[in-house]
Amino acid sequence: MLLPRRPLPGLLARCARLGSCPPAAGGAPAAPGERRGLLGLLARQCGCLTGQRARRARRAWHRLGGGDGAAERARRSGGGGGGGWWWWWWRGLHRGRPAFAATGRLMATLAGVFVWDGQRIEEEELQRSAQEMKHMENISSLLQGSECQRLEPTVGSGEQPWEMIMDKKHFKLWRRPIEGSHLYQYRVFGSYTDVTPRQFFNVQLDTEYRKKWDSLVIKLDVIERDLATGSEVIHWVTHFPYPMYSRDYVYVRRYSVDKENNLMVLVSRAVEHPSVPEDPEYVRVRTYESQMVIRPHKTFDENGFDYLLTYSDNPQTVFPRYCLSWMVSSGMPDFLEKLHTAALKARKLELEVRDYLGAKAPEGAAEGKAALAEGGGCSPALDYA
Repeated sequence: MLLPRRPLPGLLARCARLGSCPPAAGGAPAAPGERRGLLGLLARQCGCLTGQRARRARRAWHRLGGGDGAAERARRSGGGGGGGWWWWWWRGLHRGRPAFAATGRLMATLAGVFVWDGQRIEEEELQRSAQEMKHMENISSLLQGSECQRLEPTVGSGEQPWEMIMDKKHFKLWRRPIEGSHLYQYRVFGSYTDVTPRQFFNVQLDTEYRKKWDSLVIKLDVIERDLATGSEVIHWVTHFPYPMYSRDYVYVRRYSVDKENNLMVLVSRAVEHPSVPEDPEYVRVRTYESQMVIRPHKTFDENGFDYLLTYSDNPQTVFPRYCLSWMVSSGMPDFLEKLHTAALKARKLELEVRDYLGAKAPEGAAEGKAALAEGGGCSPALDYA
């Protein structure tokens, strides 16, 4: 069996000692957050320096078969030759010990393995998005013809109210400042009556079709899938106006289709993946979140639906806050209209687009349906996934 050489377990031992939280200056122990931050920093810095040892470790992992079965076989093989440290790492990782978990993630990075624990989109995130849609539906009658410039958040959330910045016939756009930053979070509530929810949802999810209708896309690929929940890691590279560098995003996304309660949810947020290191040609966007919720007026296959899009990211530009806000508030409606046009074109030309509503749900992905039911001088060139 091909196993990593001795220096790799040696590094593991040193990382374990690092995770033991040595005293800081003045005799006070280091805070757990500082320990995890240091380990995370070390993991990111080591991602591109592992060379032959990382490749050997990855081959060893796949030779074992991955998962809990791999850990059991490694345990049975004993500690000789390095087989036992895989079991030691996996046991500590799944027992939830912070030091073991941080060290395990570091070792996974060194081996080029993406650890889904703590990175996948959980049911709670889907539930929160569904609850926000329910809140918007409850107050939508108050918004019709209203000149109110404030949108109150969900009761009990403790969040700031939203400020309206655009009021059009088919949608309204709000924003609110993100605490501790110069950025805003944006929210769009609108509707379409000439396209079905299924078409709109499928076009948004189909990465291959988007490469055809979105001229700003440089690269858009699925890097990895989580069979347990259906979460996917996406690498997206998009053009920015000259002379700015193009931006690239690595994010995890997960969708949920609740046919019983007539609801579709798509949640995305930025992550780091060992197989997608930073490229000097692009600017990596590390702060990114998006939640899209669609409520059909009738059924998934009849024209008409309402949608709620909540979005925020940090494109790391040097523009002042007001200019960046104008770029986002102008670019978001433009993207939604491109998405709408692409859905109409796909239906008119009978283009083949993958049907995500008809795809078989992964094991465990349907567990959240009941919970969802309960929750019931700049150029605008920003784009959205």
